[in-house]
Amino acid sequence: MPAPHRIDVHQHLLPPAYRKLMDRHEMTAGGWPTPSWDAQSALAMMDRRSIATGILSVSSPGTHFGDGTESRAITRTVNEFSAELAKDHPDRFGFFASVPLPDVDGALAETAYALDELHADGVVLMSTVDGRYLGDKEFEPLWAELDARAAVVFVHPTAPPLPMLEGMPSPLLDFPFDTTRTAVHMTLNGVMSRHTRMKVILSHAGGFLPYAAWRFTAGAQFNPGTTPLGILTDLQRFYFDTALSSTPAALPSLLAFAAPGHILYGSDFPFAPEESGGLLDSLLDGYDGFGPGQLDAINCGSAKELFKNRYGRGDEVAAW
Repeated sequence: MPAPHRIDVHQHLLPPAYRKLMDRHEMTAGGWPTPSWDAQSALAMMDRRSIATGILSVSSPGTHFGDGTESRAITRTVNEFSAELAKDHPDRFGFFASVPLPDVDGALAETAYALDELHADGVVLMSTVDGRYLGDKEFEPLWAELDARAAVVFVHPTAPPLPMLEGMPSPLLDFPFDTTRTAVHMTLNGVMSRHTRMKVILSHAGGFLPYAAWRFTAGAQFNPGTTPLGILTDLQRFYFDTALSSTPAALPSLLAFAAPGHILYGSDFPFAPEESGGLLDSLLDGYDGFGPGQLDAINCGSAKELFKNRYGRGDEVAAW
């Protein structure tokens, strides 16, 4: 078995208190069955799949359950649980802190607590909150704070504000759509051009953003102050993880679009079954279209460069 070397930026956890609250509210990740999770099972999976470190986050539906007080409380509980886990296994686990959007004041307070006191590796945001996408002007104070901190932001999809098609749970069909929608919304509303210090990771290779990015530059016709080139430049500011996306069909488009060093390994454990995850790992490792150093950069080098607080300057990322 090869020595663990991957840095997994898309790995989830389900703290017991959070799972209990999900069950009480009868909530799931967009109709997808909620898997079991515990730290030892995660570590065993990581050893089997050569993952040195997993940056953990709460998946959809996030920590906002409708009640502001309850959301602030469960967000704090989730973040403190994650911090303790990272403290107990400092070389194996990091975490993205949750925030209780759409409560912007609560999100600002939790961001400061999580980054300053709990030493989180960044912040996770759901792609849409109460039907509002992340380019909404109401969320600008949070973006300004994250940019001032040069924070790493992980954007995870959730069920969009439209009916789920029968037999097609949201993670199957709608999640890539919602990731794409919020990324374009952020870009056309200037979030990415105003805030260039923060680093934003999009789940699942950015949905279909890399494949259709040039099409989205036509948004300049409808958004004063934007240009096609500016839109394309801002879309290329995003980082992309490989979760559920390291296939011979998806990788060529992702590699053609993403900026050098902007592709990161992701497993989506435990929501992605390990059997399919192992197959996707083999497809990633066996892909014959990589240039020199690209696979090593995806597996670990780019993440070491991104998470400087954890890894220092990191290994030099290969020029593509």
